[in-house]
Amino acid sequence: MNANNKEIATKFIEEIWNQNQFDRLDNYIHPDFCDHSLPLALPPNKEGLKLWIIGTGKSFEHKTIVEEMVSEENKIILKIKMLLKHIGNWRDLEPTGAEIFAIGYRYIKFADNKIIEHWALIDGNAIENQLREAIHGCKIQE
Repeated sequence: MNANNKEIATKFIEEIWNQNQFDRLDNYIHPDFCDHSLPLALPPNKEGLKLWIIGTGKSFEHKTIVEEMVSEENKIILKIKMLLKHIGNWRDLEPTGAEIFAIGYRYIKFADNKIIEHWALIDGNAIENQLREAIHGCKIQE
């Protein structure tokens, strides 16, 4: 079961997050799916997840890389690195074109070979700090 869950998790990241192949969501998402990490304005279901990914894509060109993965029974935790290019407004910051990254974690629970629950911890403050640095930067005097 662990090997199958690892494959599901990595394909989910690649096909859904990285490639926006939303027509494949049902291959990965359980009918009773709950995403505990979405903003309150979005429903914590498959549709909310899709809207969140689309919204993220309006602010950033993004690619998620799985750096580490630990699996036990029906649970996986992923350490991820998100490569981001700032292309749209985010937290009241105009697009900078800056290429930055964020480290984060995703915790996934499985049922019936599909993702039934998801939690994420991505350091939004680190993203904001990198963007503000790109805007203001440290100016070196010659």
